[in-house]
Amino acid sequence: MFENTKAFSGFAVPDIEKAREFYGETLGLKTSEQNGLLTLHLAGDRDTVVYPKPDHTPATYTILNFPVDDIDKVVDELAARGVRFERYDDFGQDEKGIARGEGPQIAWFKDPAGNLLSVLQLP
Repeated sequence: MFENTKAFSGFAVPDIEKAREFYGETLGLKTSEQNGLLTLHLAGDRDTVVYPKPDHTPATYTILNFPVDDIDKVVDELAARGVRFERYDDFGQDEKGIARGEGPQIAWFKDPAGNLLSVLQLP
């Protein structure tokens, strides 16, 4: 039934303008707005819709993962732009907030709505 449907993902925020500023300016993603919705134009034609929800509850799981070639460089750049990285017990994170255990190196951060995101470097 959906084999040829180009599905897309979406998530909620309480304030579209704050989301546009964060995703467009802080993270440097291409964005567009139409009919009260924000679209994040992600690489690989993976558009993601961000929609307003006044009674928004932040996602407690990672809603977007950004793979990068050099996690240290990206974490430093994001920190310089005011992004704060989350700290979790038992993940062995370093002073930058990067978990460097088995698997990908990963650092988690939140958007202004409190939704959880990550930057990761695959092994």
